[in-house]
Amino acid sequence: MRTIGGRSDRVVVVGAGLAGLAAALHLAGRGREVTVVERYPWPGGRAGRLDVDGYRVDTGPTVLTMPDIIDDAFAAVGESRSDRLELLPVDPAYRAVFADGSAIDVHSDAERMTAAIEQFAGFGQAAGYRRLREWLGRLYRIEFDGFIAANFDSPLSMLTPQLARLAAIGGFRKWERMVQRHISDERLQRVFTFQSLYAGVAPRDALAVYAVIAYMDTISGVVFPRGGVRALPDALAAAAIDAGVTFRYGAAVTGLERVGGRVNAVRTDRSERIECDAVVLTTELPQTYALLGRRPRRVLPLRVSPSAVVAHVGCRAVAPETAHHTILFGDAWDQTFTDIVRDGRLMRDPSLLVTRPTASDPTLAPAGRDLLYVLAPAPNLARGTVDWAAVRGAYTDDMIDHVTERLLPGLRDDATVLDVVTPADWARQGMAAGSPFALAHTFAQTGPFRPANMVRGIDNAVLAGSSTVPGVGVPTALISGRLAADRITGPHPDATGRKMTHIDTKAGTR
Repeated sequence: MRTIGGRSDRVVVVGAGLAGLAAALHLAGRGREVTVVERYPWPGGRAGRLDVDGYRVDTGPTVLTMPDIIDDAFAAVGESRSDRLELLPVDPAYRAVFADGSAIDVHSDAERMTAAIEQFAGFGQAAGYRRLREWLGRLYRIEFDGFIAANFDSPLSMLTPQLARLAAIGGFRKWERMVQRHISDERLQRVFTFQSLYAGVAPRDALAVYAVIAYMDTISGVVFPRGGVRALPDALAAAAIDAGVTFRYGAAVTGLERVGGRVNAVRTDRSERIECDAVVLTTELPQTYALLGRRPRRVLPLRVSPSAVVAHVGCRAVAPETAHHTILFGDAWDQTFTDIVRDGRLMRDPSLLVTRPTASDPTLAPAGRDLLYVLAPAPNLARGTVDWAAVRGAYTDDMIDHVTERLLPGLRDDATVLDVVTPADWARQGMAAGSPFALAHTFAQTGPFRPANMVRGIDNAVLAGSSTVPGVGVPTALISGRLAADRITGPHPDATGRKMTHIDTKAGTR
């Protein structure tokens, strides 16, 4: 594995998002002097925050999986996550509600999920689920250490025994087809393929290797931090400070000083000049290329994932049995991907994610109130032609009406819209094509074909975050930070080759 040359005693990490925080922790744990520069007054990056009238709103990701990867970040500086952060199990992980009125709770426990599927769709589908679960577990075990958690210097570095095993179990076939081999009920197929939206590709087009996201959601289990998702970056930053990391909040990086092929200092809008031996850039890809003064050399242009509209809504306390995460599937599910990915238009038959964080932590809303996060997939700005300034209000009303009709009767009567974020708003935050999901995980943007975390022609700059390896998501962002640290220090024996003892090799149970 290639690493940067020369000294690496002083490292500046640009951005205190999850990737930057993980990089800082791993570097500090390996004896580096680390300074983190962050434009906002707090850590988190995409895992942002907003406080409105007693509501504590998470403006970024709301679904957290793979807590052992979070544990790895704290362990890098000898800390225990449980001393810093309480993760609450979310059960069910999701409630899936379909257009025909049927619904099923998704459990990570094999026995409970088997029983739920048997009641929902019959014994044959339950047996197929057990086979699918076993396949997802095998996929994860082969894929994690050999691909997700590994640095690649070139496509040739993928030619390993793991690649042959991954191909043998169907990892390079289509995700939807592999799920259909095990279960035939179209509603259940959606439960194990909707995650392709996170990868920015329709299930029928996505590689089966990305079904590992379904493993993370439906088998590893979903968790939620007490205090909201913001509690995660807060805890990581606190651990980093205690490990000697310096944070400079409210400072935006405006330039990199270079001598020859090396960055030797970072300049900020506060007239600061921070000397360094290496730099980790976790900025959005357009800003990264601007700072580096170069563009990627690619035969095919980079393709950005679809975007989303998110409405944050306060309301009267809803029925206590309302799940933490509910997916409202529209009837024309396949059409959804055609609308937003191919045609760049609003969904004609909406499918929505409704998150109720107050189901796990009621303190995130005023007494007697609930907090909702309603997400509608949407075209990004490169593909779509939607005038978001014109449709923002009406589309928000449509989303609330849809949730009122299908999930929470009476919501419309008491809904208070706290904030709305559209693709245009994501773009104003610097996100490419107005998408919070970064680059799509097409074949040409997978593994060593994704923008690399080392920069050609610059000897000591390393990238981390959603637009480089391994990709989009909270677990992968944390891994990305560790991979960046490895590029600076070389692999650390305690940070690689993780033992996946939480998987039962027969049933895939934790």
